[in-house]
Amino acid sequence: MIEILCFDGCPNFDGLETRIRALVDGLGYDMPIRVRRIASDDQAHEEHFLGSPTVRVNGVDVEPDAPKRHGYGLVCRVYRTDEGLRGSPPDAWIATALQTSG
Repeated sequence: MIEILCFDGCPNFDGLETRIRALVDGLGYDMPIRVRRIASDDQAHEEHFLGSPTVRVNGVDVEPDAPKRHGYGLVCRVYRTDEGLRGSPPDAWIATALQTSG
């Protein structure tokens, strides 16, 4: 399962579910996508929510360095990529997560 965790009003969430669906379909995976809203700092800590949007494949964050991070909260997430800073994870990270998720 793919989960997109976000908070209401996240500017980087718009279009992300559609983009991920196109990627998943294009790669030939049949995997549900579930959007989950994070509504409080307590919930953010409980969920290990590194910011909005967060994308997980089978419970694992698609960002390779996510396990090293601990800044949980209701914040906008910034992804550091080889191409610079982004507001959502690159397709390559999502594709890799799909391929390694078993």
